[in-house]
Amino acid sequence: MTHIRFLSVVALVVATLCPAFAADAVFPPGIRVGLTPLVGLAPAKTFLGFETEDQSVKVLVAELPANAYTEVMNAFKADTSNLAGIRPQSIETAAGTAYYTAEDAKDGAVGVRRYSMIMPGGTFSGYIAVQVPENAIKIYSDDAIRKMFATAVIRKEVPVDEQLAQMPFKVTALADFKNVRTLAVGAALVLADGDESTGFEAAPFMVIGVLGQSPATPDDRDRFAQQALTSFPGVREARITMSEPIRIDGSPGYETRIDATSGKDNTKVTVVQWLRFGGPTVLRIVGSSPRDQWEKAFPRFRAVRDGLQQRG
Repeated sequence: MTHIRFLSVVALVVATLCPAFAADAVFPPGIRVGLTPLVGLAPAKTFLGFETEDQSVKVLVAELPANAYTEVMNAFKADTSNLAGIRPQSIETAAGTAYYTAEDAKDGAVGVRRYSMIMPGGTFSGYIAVQVPENAIKIYSDDAIRKMFATAVIRKEVPVDEQLAQMPFKVTALADFKNVRTLAVGAALVLADGDESTGFEAAPFMVIGVLGQSPATPDDRDRFAQQALTSFPGVREARITMSEPIRIDGSPGYETRIDATSGKDNTKVTVVQWLRFGGPTVLRIVGSSPRDQWEKAFPRFRAVRDGLQQRG
């Protein structure tokens, strides 16, 4: 009995010192950043994060580039007394040392308390922003928000099915790509044989997303397609090798190819872009491969393209 009581005491101490053990962290869909939300907060309906039932208290969760954390950390270490007029504070999380600020502000005519925290994620930075109106500050106090920040965690991967479920299109074929990553949750998807740490360019990869604009007329599709591909991030010295209209799953489309240089290692690549038109948006599928791997990569690109379906 003594041994059992001792274990109970140890468990109680651990739960007290480490709030993340008291309740499992909750991850917004498609995001690698999670936390244990305070009582009264539930998954938000219109953004990635959490909110109260009346939507007055908001907790936004996001991923930022890796250097965002480094910049904040360096600024904090250089001068902790005044960073843009706001005094930052450090806090320990399961992911490492995080930095956050708290300030009074206005949301229209309503006074609010705003908090922002950034944390290390390795190949990205975790970001959490909180807004609390004046009438909720007694419940969601500075101390309560700090305790919630301390529960923040990073997960290494987001389950593939969870990522795909956020896309405005269905992906039914992954063509044996090793890594699946959302560039922007619900907007763009990367399928790659490489990863973020080694870089994508040295092996075949694809980017699938939706363009928010479309050419004004069918006659403008060629110019639109060429401009979209030659301005694709990371490609240099692009030379168009083909650009022509096609049909994709019964819809009008455009196929454009370029030879270019890509990445920090100046990899010589061939890139294909398919645009599928219909409605106010354009489905964009881009496949990039080192030229010496193109013949094997292109059928995989087509398999993914042909497996894309509109959501009902």
